[in-house]
Amino acid sequence: MTPRRRAPRPSPDTIVERVDASPRGEPDVDTIATGFPSIDRILGGGMRRRDLVALGGDVGVGKSALALGIALRVARSDVPVTFLSGEMGQERLLERAIALEGRVAVDDLRSARMRPPERAGIGAAAVRLRGLPLHFAPLAGPDLDTVVGRLDEWPGTGLVVVDYLQLTPTPSRQNRATQDEDVALVLRALKQMTLERRVACLAVTQLPRLDRARADRRPSLDDYGHLGAVKHHADVVLSLYREEMYNPGIGVSGATELIVAKNRNGPTGFVDLYFHQRWMRFEDILDPDR
Repeated sequence: MTPRRRAPRPSPDTIVERVDASPRGEPDVDTIATGFPSIDRILGGGMRRRDLVALGGDVGVGKSALALGIALRVARSDVPVTFLSGEMGQERLLERAIALEGRVAVDDLRSARMRPPERAGIGAAAVRLRGLPLHFAPLAGPDLDTVVGRLDEWPGTGLVVVDYLQLTPTPSRQNRATQDEDVALVLRALKQMTLERRVACLAVTQLPRLDRARADRRPSLDDYGHLGAVKHHADVVLSLYREEMYNPGIGVSGATELIVAKNRNGPTGFVDLYFHQRWMRFEDILDPDR
């Protein structure tokens, strides 16, 4: 096996040179925009290479849909993306992507129950998806090393999406007694992957400690559980919350808060998104898609 080339050691001069070479107000080359303007603003331009970003929320809130939406937008900016899924195969993910891009329901797509404008929409979506640097691969494997090795098929990958954390195999020969210990191992290994491969990693995760009986169901960092591994090892933690899931009829249907619960290099806060549940598609409320 050929050893991986060690990256040159950064110096103060190289940092200043990089800043000078960047257009004023533009993020540096290590920044990968999510394609959602409000998210990118609060993250200082977007996700950064070598960062581990956790995306969590309650069951059914749309975590995988947002992860896929970000993957598509990043790929449209010509940054190669590898989407590792533990729940869906490549064909199912492509269906989701076409439905999301074409703004049709997945069930209507599968059963061909579409009017002419919708058929035209999925045709146009397929054209847009054709040739995008977006690759789907299974998350299943004997160990995490095998899964990470699949990235070698797509040199230049900038963003790796892991959907989702609790289905990710542990590094080789490192299984522990509990799932909490296993997930903590996986998180540390994913962080190491971001450093070695110079990629950003967006890891979807469940909230094992979320108490649905409490008054405010907005996720907190402690809800991520797993011995505090997400809270400590992730560089950025994003949490999805939709009020309508707990109080139907209250507020605007589809209104979603994306809470930046942790941001190692910038501010925390939240942004407003809108979830088209029929299409499994998120949009930025302040900068909606045209």
